[in-house]
Amino acid sequence: MPDHERVVLLDERGAGIGTAAKADVHHGNTPLHLAFSCYLFNDAGELLVTRRALSKKTWPGVWTNSFCGHPAPGEEWEGAVRRRAHQELGADVSQLRLALPDFRYRATDAGGTVENEVCPVFTARLDGGLDPSPDEVVAWEWVHPLALADAVSQTPFAFSPWLVLQLPLLDRAGLLETVVHA
Repeated sequence: MPDHERVVLLDERGAGIGTAAKADVHHGNTPLHLAFSCYLFNDAGELLVTRRALSKKTWPGVWTNSFCGHPAPGEEWEGAVRRRAHQELGADVSQLRLALPDFRYRATDAGGTVENEVCPVFTARLDGGLDPSPDEVVAWEWVHPLALADAVSQTPFAFSPWLVLQLPLLDRAGLLETVVHA
């Protein structure tokens, strides 16, 4: 099995304790594991939000951040984020920045599947175009970060739980405004 199809399992302190097949990790008793989220901006300061493909195992059809993934065992963060940007969005990224290094969450979707992740959050800029994979993304939209924050506050159920939790943290840290005006 290729390394990018395995996830890093963690203990409660966040230390690696092994690996597991990605396909076997997300269920009703999901072990704590390593992941990441990335918020992709364009030159106009707009944020890319994506709607998860309806075939996704967790949170199918919900709107979420630009892309997410799991680093392969031993894979550096930058390589993992760039690999996943290409796989999910057909995109190249630049100005990669670790925005929320200690983000962690646990959430259960309507089907009972649990997400239980230590999930550092990155921001980046799009270099070139997009060619999203239909296995990953059913729709996408460039939005102003403040408009997204307003939509999330009015209809949180339409968005992934990690976006609902991450967006206010990015805003409080001044990272949404910083990226918009960079």
